Amino acid sequence: MMLQTAFGLALVIGILFLAAYLLRRLNGGRGFGSNGPLRVVGGLMIGTRERIVLVEIEDTWIVVGVVPGQIRTLHTLPKGELQAPGEREKPFSQWLKQIAERKNEGR
Repeated sequence: MMLQTAFGLALVIGILFLAAYLLRRLNGGRGFGSNGPLRVVGGLMIGTRERIVLVEIEDTWIVVGVVPGQIRTLHTLPKGELQAPGEREKPFSQWLKQIAERKNEGR
């Protein structure tokens, strides 16, 4: 009796893992609802729980700061093309510092 219960439990867990694997393969590794107008272009980890994300919505890019319990818009700009890392005019850190200084001047 105990062996049948253990075998049944292992079978159910195996089916769950197989279903998750198949869903991931069929969906291309993306989450549900990824076919909508919202697309994550890229992101940068700032700390262990903080990150900056570039989100595309139609013809607009939004730079978003994400921390536990809060999401804040940092900057909005028209959609553009991403440059290869060697072709950048300024490093991202300088660009972010410049945006932050501009925002502080407006206060």
